[in-house]
Amino acid sequence: MRNILITVMMLVVVVLLFNGIIAKDTTGTQAQIETQGNAANTKIGLINP
Repeated sequence: MRNILITVMMLVVVVLLFNGIIAKDTTGTQAQIETQGNAANTKIGLINP
């Protein structure tokens, strides 16, 4: 029973960390990657052949 409790608590911590670091609205890793990707796409689109 104790092992199950520890496992569940660890999963909760992982989910909370994921939400706090990766999926945060404007300052999370996902948002930063999207912002930099959009900037790169814009620069690539401005290149004249």
